[in-house]
Amino acid sequence: MTSQTIQMLFVDLALILLLARGFGVLAVRLGQPPVVGEIFAGILLGPTLFDGWLATNLFPVAVRPLLSGMADVGVALFMFVVGLELERGVLRGMGRNTAVVAAGSTLLPFVLGLGLGWYLLRGHGTGNGDALAFVVFIGLSVSVTAFPVLARIIADRRLSRTSVGAFALATAAVVDVVAWVALAGVQASVGGEDGHWRVLLLLPYVAVMFLVARPLLRRLVADGGADNTISMPRLAAVLSGALLSAAATEAMGMHFIFGAFLFGLVMPTSGAQGRSEAIQRQTGQLTAVLLPVYFVVAGLKVDLGGVGLGGLLDFGAILLVAVVGKLGGTYLAARVQGVPARASLALGTLMNTRGLTELIILGVGLRIGLLDDSLYSLMVVMALVTTAMTGPMLAWIYRRPVEITAPATVPDLVSTGRSA
Repeated sequence: MTSQTIQMLFVDLALILLLARGFGVLAVRLGQPPVVGEIFAGILLGPTLFDGWLATNLFPVAVRPLLSGMADVGVALFMFVVGLELERGVLRGMGRNTAVVAAGSTLLPFVLGLGLGWYLLRGHGTGNGDALAFVVFIGLSVSVTAFPVLARIIADRRLSRTSVGAFALATAAVVDVVAWVALAGVQASVGGEDGHWRVLLLLPYVAVMFLVARPLLRRLVADGGADNTISMPRLAAVLSGALLSAAATEAMGMHFIFGAFLFGLVMPTSGAQGRSEAIQRQTGQLTAVLLPVYFVVAGLKVDLGGVGLGGLLDFGAILLVAVVGKLGGTYLAARVQGVPARASLALGTLMNTRGLTELIILGVGLRIGLLDDSLYSLMVVMALVTTAMTGPMLAWIYRRPVEITAPATVPDLVSTGRSA
């Protein structure tokens, strides 16, 4: 690596952090989550503007692999935190109502997405020739919900203490787990011949993680006091485990995000809540620096400059299926469970949030050859638009003040008929 490459790397990192922070703050002032501004900044730095002049001169070819490596580390740590938050959140409290709404929020957009996939297949043939995997992947990509972004929106909108907020988090947690498992299956189906048998190693690996690694981690992170801190040696051991787990699933022919996510999922929280919170807090400081790099790396692959009438029609179909599927599926399932109309619409709006989770899944699709560059670009814009829609739609739904209550269970929401 030459001195000039090192210089450009440092300049690029400084530029990325400044732009991500600036656009993130601007997004918050506009009533949007910071991730909307950060994704938008990445697209602006890509080849869409000035015929790629910015991307070519600011991010030379020699620097991009280094940025991609940093982005991958940031995504791995982010997925570890997602797994940790899911475990300590609401999965264990999932009931029948949550399961039904999660099914509606997943199945309807997935089925509509299958039809969308057959439509898109004509103009966006897969690089590996696997038409069925392409169609299933499109169905999956319009079915996801970004649990971390959703949690941030719920907190910012002061819905954390409402039944709708608790219900939405529970549903999104289930949808996220189903999405990652389904994505693992899709990736396994498009692997090479030796990749298929290596994927089988995932089953004993999961068993070892829960039966062996989890008890060891319980001893490592058990709370030792009331100060909610964790020593650097313990934190280093936990993060090393997350990265090694990511490397393990990558070696099995799966994406590294599955290993990082699984490691977070097996982290114990009973008797370790203080240190778990400390791990989330300190890891979040790392991802705050590394994730903006991921947005820019993703943005460098988004080129909207050549989108013609056909591309606009494709984007319209993608956006329509994504929004109608999520909103309609969640709303109908919630109404069947007796949830009031206003709350059901709010749930559908919240579940339509995609954000970074969608970008990660799209990145996997691009990497394994299921998406071409043009379709990837359109899907990234869909993720940006659906996430940006959430705030304004919630403001419209809750024109009247939201009733702030003590945290309520889903059966409470159904039985009392509360709209908040």
